[in-house]
Amino acid sequence: MDYQPLTYIYRAAEQPNSRTLLLLHGTGGDERDLLPIATQLGADFNVLSVRGNVLENGMPRFFRRLGMGVFDEDDVRFRTHELVEFLHKIAPQKGFDLHNLVALGYSNGANLIGSVLLHYPELLAGAALLRPMQPLREAPAAPMANNDAKNAPQKSVPVFFAPGQRDPTVDPAATERYANLLTSRGFQLTRYDAPAGHNLTPQDVAQAASWYQLHFA
Repeated sequence: MDYQPLTYIYRAAEQPNSRTLLLLHGTGGDERDLLPIATQLGADFNVLSVRGNVLENGMPRFFRRLGMGVFDEDDVRFRTHELVEFLHKIAPQKGFDLHNLVALGYSNGANLIGSVLLHYPELLAGAALLRPMQPLREAPAAPMANNDAKNAPQKSVPVFFAPGQRDPTVDPAATERYANLLTSRGFQLTRYDAPAGHNLTPQDVAQAASWYQLHFA
């Protein structure tokens, strides 16, 4: 596939074998946007913050959209695989454990992480989705369970799910369907319905930090 290089910031933790926090920004952001949130989650992890490869009127995004809330789903799938290919390449270069990776994304970044969860459910150790929207109308089929223990799910991946109660960009019924989809796929959902719109608040960050400390400190 014709995957493009991704622009990123990588900050290594002091301790070897540390967990890695992957950050994906929202529309119009870049790889610097979510770094302040990372510092509030802790300091015992590597940080890998990535910029989206798509431009919409000069604003970076992680995948194309056809209109407000209408995603180019072929591009969602392509960019999902592009990101995962990038992670597989950069992990040995930087020396971090790909299987000890927690992702945090806001808005468009959260939506790409959601697609990663659905396409590669065993890849991430955890994920925080801030102002999420279901990235695909029809989710990819869940992996088939069988009697081979090596192929069966090994863990219930914790997911922090933070929609805004007054978010004008997302239909509340769609949010419910998305939360139910993630739960039905075996993810351990911690939901925080923020009393806010689409923008993040200090309470979002505090709740995400509490979730992170509970599961990964």
